[in-house]
Amino acid sequence: MSQDKIKDLNKENIEIKLLLEAIYLEYGYDFRNYKQAHIKRRIKNLLSKSDLSSISKMQERVLYDQKFFKELLQEFSINVTEMFRDPEFYKALREKVVPLLKTYPYLKIWHAGCATAEEVYSMAILLKEEGLLERTRIYATDINTEKLKEGQDGIYKLENMKKYEQNYQQAGGKESLSDYYIAKYDLAMMEQSLKKKVTFAQHNLVTDEVFSEMQLIICRNVLIYFNNQLKDRVIKLFKDSLVKGGVLGLGTKEDLNFSNYNHIFSPVVKKQKIYKKRLIDKEVD
Repeated sequence: MSQDKIKDLNKENIEIKLLLEAIYLEYGYDFRNYKQAHIKRRIKNLLSKSDLSSISKMQERVLYDQKFFKELLQEFSINVTEMFRDPEFYKALREKVVPLLKTYPYLKIWHAGCATAEEVYSMAILLKEEGLLERTRIYATDINTEKLKEGQDGIYKLENMKKYEQNYQQAGGKESLSDYYIAKYDLAMMEQSLKKKVTFAQHNLVTDEVFSEMQLIICRNVLIYFNNQLKDRVIKLFKDSLVKGGVLGLGTKEDLNFSNYNHIFSPVVKKQKIYKKRLIDKEVD
């Protein structure tokens, strides 16, 4: 690589660092410990769609144009999801975790980074089929308020339901997925009995505090975008939010192997990245 190219890359990295610092100082959203490659891709994608000539110009726009900041926030948000995503994960929950959940008189479940909530409704369906939904409160949180609103509305494209039906059956579904939504024109509206058990709230995993006394936390395919320092911060947040013996479910490419809190958890289904908080008297921070 030429010296000029190296200098340009260094300048670009400085611009990105200053942009993220400006976002944090002005709006309180902290993306500074997201993986650099992910953030850089998102910034360049937004830059290509804008009339801006540089990342430095983007920083100025972000500071003085809240509408543009919201566009940037949409670009930074992680919104890849589907109902019963990775069916084997949900099958493992049904077979290995539900028996534990049935020992509690009341359940609190936190879906962190829920995006548009397809996986939240997947959980609600599973719980309903296992006779647990009526004694459960599901907390669905995300940094992105617009995606949260979509999840709260619970309205999805009907064409997606065919794929979701396959996922549902592979996950051990006991009925038909169509039993849990109303089809109208080209839309599918989730059943009210599912929606009423979910509380939606904005929550920032990077800066906000614990959701305490949870029996189950699901955060799938979010940590892969964080650097190791931020991952550990979030794992500690989950540790502090779970009851002893509570369960944590992560994404297929995520694990606790290199976390400082690995010793706090033991695997329930190692392949599916499902862990249980150990029943110990003293935890080490």
